[in-house]
Amino acid sequence: MPSRNISNGGLGHAGPSVTGTSTASSPSNTTGSVSPQTATFAYGTDPVRGVNLGGWFVLEPWITPSIFENTNNTSIIDEYTFGQMQDPNVALQTLTNHWETWITEADFIAMQAAGLNHVRIPVGYWSVPLKSSDTNYTTSVAPYTPGAWPYILQAIYWARNHSIHVIIDLHGAPGSQNGYDNSGQRMPDPLWATNPANVSRTLDVIKYLATNLGEIVDVIELLNEPAGFEGNDFAYVIRQYWNDGYQAVRNTAGGGVKVMIGNAFLNFSTWTDFLTYPSAQGVIMDYHEYQIFSNAELSRTLNEHISFACTISSTLTSFASSNLYTILGEWSNAPTDCAQWLNGRGVGARWDGTWYNNNQVFGSCTNWTGDSSGFSDDYKTFLREYWEVQVDVGESVQGWIFWTWKAENADEWSYQKGLAGGWIPQNPTERLYPNLCAGSS
Repeated sequence: MPSRNISNGGLGHAGPSVTGTSTASSPSNTTGSVSPQTATFAYGTDPVRGVNLGGWFVLEPWITPSIFENTNNTSIIDEYTFGQMQDPNVALQTLTNHWETWITEADFIAMQAAGLNHVRIPVGYWSVPLKSSDTNYTTSVAPYTPGAWPYILQAIYWARNHSIHVIIDLHGAPGSQNGYDNSGQRMPDPLWATNPANVSRTLDVIKYLATNLGEIVDVIELLNEPAGFEGNDFAYVIRQYWNDGYQAVRNTAGGGVKVMIGNAFLNFSTWTDFLTYPSAQGVIMDYHEYQIFSNAELSRTLNEHISFACTISSTLTSFASSNLYTILGEWSNAPTDCAQWLNGRGVGARWDGTWYNNNQVFGSCTNWTGDSSGFSDDYKTFLREYWEVQVDVGESVQGWIFWTWKAENADEWSYQKGLAGGWIPQNPTERLYPNLCAGSS
């Protein structure tokens, strides 16, 4: 790859260890601090092979439906209402248990054993312990429940201890950057870009992450999936925020830590010559690809899902070769939207016609999701083929990060279950079905 895209220098000089404070009790099995990064990763030379730790520090009802079901309140649909519609002590107790148990050090050991070299850790702005001296406004994050910060530090410590590099991903911003529950707050019209105070507060969060984590993580992702499709004004704010967020990281943490941005659901041509060398350095584009959130995509046969994945490679390589190093930062094995509450708590699936007023029905969701003991051999073969082809697409550029490591009741989305079931290999370079994209364009 051209050297103009990214500097492969180190991740910062030695400095003081990093500590955090929180309203929750600190994890018992962490040092309470993380020393500066020593090992570097050769982005652009070595492929990123990673997994997202979804549903840990930003709740998603489809990943952990039991947490929401146990509230006995169907109006609790995201992390915002989880704090808003419960006693604060109950919310904190539930979340503290979740932070302590959803991902443990054993998971990092398993990731390393499976040949993974990166984790992407989604966090919400409400978990970043800004102080009044860091901001020009109140630091209240109500109704969100703060307290995850020491567990975030522990996650970085575990990753580093097991030779796994870390992308810290700001997944939820004030006012919601996309209106999805994965931003923390599900709403029809996201408000992040419509209020300058939201954007300013987000930049303060990025400065805090750069100050406190810039020497111990490899990449800071400025914001997950902002909704560029909301219109030109929203897209303009995103573009300015990418510029300002990049400068905030560089001014605060220097040039060691990489900066990740996203295409914001916009065509790659939108980002031609954007934050490229020499005006910027160390910037990575995060591209997400799913084929399940429209009837047109769901209409594809399993073979057509594979064929379509092959076509993505040329788009990514063209952009990466002349603009920014690019990572396939979210993707999964799922060919349907059948996973319970994938489209939101209380919302059905397009696949079986239970999604709002969807009139097109593709079939029953039975044995397309849930416990893999119900998956047919043919389906498991497809899952293996689909995993292989998407990994190949990711490695045609700078790498890939699967969504997600685990889910309570959607094995087709779980890297952990894929390893156990054999449709994801223990060695990510292994291929049972090589050259699936031969002849594709």
